[in-house]
Amino acid sequence: MPKVKSSSAHRVPHVAIAIMAAGKGTRLKSKHPKVLHEVGGKPLLAHVIAAATKAVPAGDVYAIVGHEADRVREAVAHTGINFILQKEQRGTGHALMVARDALAAYDQVIVLSGDAPLISAQTVRALRDFHDASHPAMTILTAQLYDPTGYGRVIRKSLKSPDVKAIVEEKSATPAQRKIQEINSGFYAFDAKALFTHIDELSNDNPHGEFYLTDMAAILRKAKQRVMAVTASDPHEILGSNTRAEIVDIDQRMRLAKCRQLMTEGVTIFYPQTCVIDWDVEIAPDTTIEPFVQILGKTRIGSDCRIRSFTVINNSVIGDGVLIRPACMLDDAHVMKGAEIGPYSRLRPGSEIGEGAHVGNFVETKKTRLGKGSKANHLTYLGDAQIGEGVNIGAGTITCNYDGTHKHATVIEDGAFIGSDSTLVAPVKVGQRAYVGAASCITNDVPPDSLAIGRARQIVKEGWIKTKRASRQHNP
Repeated sequence: MPKVKSSSAHRVPHVAIAIMAAGKGTRLKSKHPKVLHEVGGKPLLAHVIAAATKAVPAGDVYAIVGHEADRVREAVAHTGINFILQKEQRGTGHALMVARDALAAYDQVIVLSGDAPLISAQTVRALRDFHDASHPAMTILTAQLYDPTGYGRVIRKSLKSPDVKAIVEEKSATPAQRKIQEINSGFYAFDAKALFTHIDELSNDNPHGEFYLTDMAAILRKAKQRVMAVTASDPHEILGSNTRAEIVDIDQRMRLAKCRQLMTEGVTIFYPQTCVIDWDVEIAPDTTIEPFVQILGKTRIGSDCRIRSFTVINNSVIGDGVLIRPACMLDDAHVMKGAEIGPYSRLRPGSEIGEGAHVGNFVETKKTRLGKGSKANHLTYLGDAQIGEGVNIGAGTITCNYDGTHKHATVIEDGAFIGSDSTLVAPVKVGQRAYVGAASCITNDVPPDSLAIGRARQIVKEGWIKTKRASRQHNP
């Protein structure tokens, strides 16, 4: 059977995405790069990159960086995208002038804003596909806003025409034009050849002395090139983060959307407006999240769990059927199937709580493995410890792991019993099924099946107080 040659008309264009990420964000009044401010638990720029890399390979995505460029690179280097340095921030048009060498070989260049984190991969693909199908020199992503105040208006040739006649900034618009609700989002797709043939015609004759990419619409129209518009299905996707209030508003939208997504996937979230759940969190069906819970970072929670109010979980893994009682804090911890945590427990980084284990009231763990079925229910600190299965840790137990210079390990083997108010001075090992008497200070290893008691002998002096009181009366 002969091979069918692919038609050039249906060839997928070689598409690059340029993300504007060089700005300082003056209105935020911050010393930090604008695109590194966070919504949904990660930087603004990281959200835009995630959408971009679902539309094209990471190797075809370019972040144009400038202000605090090294910090921006470092924050998102793991994504595998490319970076272009705009040493002087002289506007969006200037950014693409700087990027010319990297982008000119592509067929199509899509321009996104690094401070608009609600943009979806679906909308980026729609912009790409519309531009590919229609072949204009420039496609403008637009949005219909109920209140378009502050935005440039898109003037089409006619009401139903996809062709753009002009983009008019609000301060230059007529009263009739200001009534138009279709606005320019600042997101574009360009024919790369047309863009870079005419980009040097941009002028910086404006109060800020900058080159604006928006002006390419008029330049291309003057050159008899076609400029078209496609409207975003959700106008919120184009919202930028120019002020603290806008950042908080976007964060709210993103977190409520995350809660709705999880609920459609089978998770119960009571009063989702009170919960803070980061965008990358994963929760399995039939888990219940109570009000005022924070679940952060890349936390993964299994099915049939219950996370009770005022708990904060960060970058942790929670197995199936886990109960986390109120007001617990978990950070880089791993809790296995059927365990019970809290209330008021703190699991610090490196804590691994075994299947069916219990960590109770005011118990703190750090770099500690608590084995299957073991219990530490009250007022205890366990640090740098390896604790086996079926171990009982009595109330008030402390592993003394730090000598002022170095940390040392405590090992408690399967079936051991640690009496209340014990201090285990590391390095030390308690063998299998061994007992440590209450209020003991253990400084030496305890062999298996042994009883260790390390406490001062009690002395009772009868009548001592009566004598002391009489002495005070005679010697006031």
